[in-house]
Amino acid sequence: MDAVPIALATTDTDEIVETVVRLAPSFGGVNLEDISAPRCFEIERKLQERLDIPVFHDDQHGTAIVTLAALRNAAKLTGRTLGELRGVISGAGAAGVAIAKFLLEAGLGDVCVADRKGIVSRDREDLTDVKREIAELTNKAGLSGSLESALAGADVFIGVSGGTVPEEAVAAMAPNAFVFAMANPNPEVHPDVAHKYAAVVATGRSDYPNQINNVLAFPGIFAGALQVRASRITEGMKIAAPTPSRTWSATSWPPTA
Repeated sequence: MDAVPIALATTDTDEIVETVVRLAPSFGGVNLEDISAPRCFEIERKLQERLDIPVFHDDQHGTAIVTLAALRNAAKLTGRTLGELRGVISGAGAAGVAIAKFLLEAGLGDVCVADRKGIVSRDREDLTDVKREIAELTNKAGLSGSLESALAGADVFIGVSGGTVPEEAVAAMAPNAFVFAMANPNPEVHPDVAHKYAAVVATGRSDYPNQINNVLAFPGIFAGALQVRASRITEGMKIAAPTPSRTWSATSWPPTA
């Protein structure tokens, strides 16, 4: 894969969109990076509407794809299915929102998302439009309160927020739990602590075992899309990308959305 990093001296949504649209004829695809929520959702949507090449926000979908890959492998290792698992995501930004939607689509039993004020639930009156949507889609158990309370009995912790999760909250998770503490450079739960209680431990760092990082996903996603001249990266392609023991070819990629 050949790529050219382009940094823009603006944070204005419309300026970013117009700049990328004008640059797009020189490229086969656009990988958006380090654009915060909620601007990232609008920018990606507008670019997808205006361009006939793949547009992919790495912080959202790349992170979601590698998280699903890790979760599938951890479930297989411990003899469970995704449908049996309840997850808790720390962080309701671009990555947290995308991961929650993606894991539910892939068949996760239940997941709740927590921000700085606690669990994103329907009874909260301070939610943005994006968080209201997440509250409707997630948290089948109807939990409310703090992140720590949500972790009691949970099977999966996914950290994409920074901060620190108390050891006692990790200890309260279900047996054979998974701790994916992906904040960089400081994981929400240090691996030494997580290993005391969890069956599978992963971070976003390359100097610890079991790295979960979006850099592991987007080169392959774009390679597949460009090989078959796909005009966009569909939900079906994202779900298929981390499927174990599957080889994709020009005749089988992209899968149906």
